Amino acid sequence: MATVLITGTNRGIGLEYCRQLQARGDTVVAVCRRPSPELEALGVRIEAGVDLTDGAAIADLVGRLGSLAIDGLILNAGLLERTSLDNLDVESLRRQFEVNAIAPLRLTQALLGHLPPGAKVILMTSRMGSIDDNSSGGAYGYRMSKVALCMAGKSLAIDLRPRGIAVALLHPGLVRTRMTGFSDQAISTEDSVHGLLARIDALTLETSGSFWHANGQVLPW
Repeated sequence: MATVLITGTNRGIGLEYCRQLQARGDTVVAVCRRPSPELEALGVRIEAGVDLTDGAAIADLVGRLGSLAIDGLILNAGLLERTSLDNLDVESLRRQFEVNAIAPLRLTQALLGHLPPGAKVILMTSRMGSIDDNSSGGAYGYRMSKVALCMAGKSLAIDLRPRGIAVALLHPGLVRTRMTGFSDQAISTEDSVHGLLARIDALTLETSGSFWHANGQVLPW
């Protein structure tokens, strides 16, 4: 049984991570700004009121955790705002970088003392953060911030290897959530997280730093 801390847990993929991990017997710490009724109904440990772009909030969270050892850190919280060349909202670009790229790195650094050898750090990114895979353009803030997150994950894999900590960059697939407008062409959160957990379970130091689709496909940078 592992202890897993997950961010962005009040709905969607984060909520489903909590549900499936709890169901298999893991201890879940769910971090969010505001818990949803669905999250509260799971009965997992909830650490609410945490804005991951706020250094003081991160420090407060670390203090709340005490001496808790974290076997799995799933950095799932994210922000998607539509930014096109015709609507290049610079403040939106900054917000997406803060939430999608900087906040996961800051939280990982803050929690290093809670991550024992053998722990795993999971960065929830997107194939929209793949330069090679970009065939449709647009989405500047989201694409750029996810590229930055992928680079952070690659560096973390190198820097954390001597500590015995493995890192994975995971794309959940096109998932039926509010972020994707509940697309009819998308897969369910249940199916996505089932695949994501298979990738996490298989992660080792030898495969640390890889960029995977939930279905097991290795994605191009």
